[in-house]
Amino acid sequence: MKLLLLLALVGLAQGFQTRVPLRRMKSLRQRLQEQGLLESYLEQHPYNLAAKYFPGIAVEPLENYMDDEYFGTISIGTPPQEFTVVFDTGSSNLWVPSVFCSSPACRNHNRFNPSESSTFLSTNDTLFIAYGTGSMTGVLGYDTVNVAGINVRNQIFGLAETEPGDFFYYTPFDGILGLAFPSIASSGATPVFDNMMMENLVDRHLFSVYLSRDSQGGSFVLFGAIDPYYTTKGISWIPLSAETYWQISMESVSVDGAPVACPSGCQAIVDTGTTLLAVPVRALRTLLSRLGASSSGEISCEAARHLPDLTFHIHGKEFPVPPRAYVLKSNGYCTLGLQGMDVPTEEGELWILGDVFIREYYVIFDRANNKVGLSQL
Repeated sequence: MKLLLLLALVGLAQGFQTRVPLRRMKSLRQRLQEQGLLESYLEQHPYNLAAKYFPGIAVEPLENYMDDEYFGTISIGTPPQEFTVVFDTGSSNLWVPSVFCSSPACRNHNRFNPSESSTFLSTNDTLFIAYGTGSMTGVLGYDTVNVAGINVRNQIFGLAETEPGDFFYYTPFDGILGLAFPSIASSGATPVFDNMMMENLVDRHLFSVYLSRDSQGGSFVLFGAIDPYYTTKGISWIPLSAETYWQISMESVSVDGAPVACPSGCQAIVDTGTTLLAVPVRALRTLLSRLGASSSGEISCEAARHLPDLTFHIHGKEFPVPPRAYVLKSNGYCTLGLQGMDVPTEEGELWILGDVFIREYYVIFDRANNKVGLSQL
């Protein structure tokens, strides 16, 4: 605790950086299970995770957040109006519900009221983002956005006027703060972190993420700095293969030293907005068979105790993910934290390294050098 306090004081003395604490909450999947609604919900809301990553299309299948548990708080306006958001490295727009929204999903979440903010500027521009179960529509406006003490003035953001189906009704977050590149922002909106950099509000043009395991606390997004407490094992720097999502090249995936997937290389996106490991369908079948799971990913909890690591070979180094990370336990049942997805790219098949992967590493998203840094925890 003394070390963390010292580091915090040193950070304040050295420059502009801010830590956004992330809190863990019951996931949407857990709440639906408790209410006996999960099975019917999944039947009524089929989705295609791949839709999020088609280049040039603002598509974000938010069922992806079914298991997500990490959320932070920001404020918008003067005086500030608070919102719980997902800090999503897989999208680029900031949006929250507004008082103009009459959808049931808006009524039980915090809604931004522009008439109560003295710094709000309206526009005639509209925002449309398609989701797996419907669409979010709204208008764009400008206001002061506060992220853990950093005031980003004249930040463009979306004020939702409609939200799809009943999905948002059950989510514990109000909106989304995208941390990917401007090239994929809907309506050409400048992302929050880009404005932080342009206005010299951060000491370094990077941010870093720590996601705690299990019931541990302490998760955070740190803007403008790298916390040395989490990098004692060194940092492996990986160049980006595209400046859209946080996309990197991967050489292969192995189990017990033997390649099982991505044999000729593939692409991977490091995405805090995806809970599981999203795997090409053919590779998923191979992995489920190799790990002794059913076609739906179910496995006995006893067998799960003896599973091997999944090892990702990236930029000449090995990044293992142990079974404690990729086996999900709920109500006495065990399933593998993998889901099928097929997205064709010019560079080969695409994998999504979601929170199952990120929890094993302190991840640095470096905009100055267009690299991702991984430090094993």
